[in-house]
Amino acid sequence: MPYFKAAQTCEIAPNSGKGVCLNGKQIALFNLEGSFYAISDGCPHRGAPLSQGMLSGEKVICAWHCFDFNLKTGACELVPKMRVNTYQVKVEGDEIYVLC
Repeated sequence: MPYFKAAQTCEIAPNSGKGVCLNGKQIALFNLEGSFYAISDGCPHRGAPLSQGMLSGEKVICAWHCFDFNLKTGACELVPKMRVNTYQVKVEGDEIYVLC
């Protein structure tokens, strides 16, 4: 699987997210205090864009129904059987790449 250029670091303010489409997949990118993470952008409950959710520590809270997903593991604390895909991220200079 190759890395795809997803964004520039300046496009995602600290403690916020951005949705992108890479290799046919909807990906949510997050800047957590200068560290970047990528997960599937659709909440498995009803398909809400997680990129529009609110960050709380290492989790994003779904804007529609408040399900929480860990940015590092994809796990949902509220419903352990529910999870999202996580993707490897690398930053080169000011460019963010995602393996997907």
